[in-house]
Amino acid sequence: QVQLVESGGGLVQPGGSLRLSCAASVSIFSLDAMGWYRQAPGLERELVATITTGGFTNYVGSVKGRFTISRDIAKNTLFLQMNSLKSEDTAVYYCNARTRLTTHWGQGTQVTVSS
Repeated sequence: QVQLVESGGGLVQPGGSLRLSCAASVSIFSLDAMGWYRQAPGLERELVATITTGGFTNYVGSVKGRFTISRDIAKNTLFLQMNSLKSEDTAVYYCNARTRLTTHWGQGTQVTVSS
């Protein structure tokens, strides 16, 4: 069973930055991919960014150039650096991990962008 624990959310002003972390209970190399999703009130959960075991990254268009997904392999931790935050980035952010047969989710961390 893969456990994922997110941290780093909070309240930030527009234009500010936050870094989210996701600690995995297993080696990152045992996973096919990891990623970040978000869900705003009244909307469906959407993909934000993913990274494969080989290090290939993918971003939703609305965050390209502002968000960066990365990982610390030694610490089995996934990160999402979020810069130039906008009010529309407000959402609960979820860490995701996939193997060939299973999908796992963290509990989510709230990010609120407001002045």
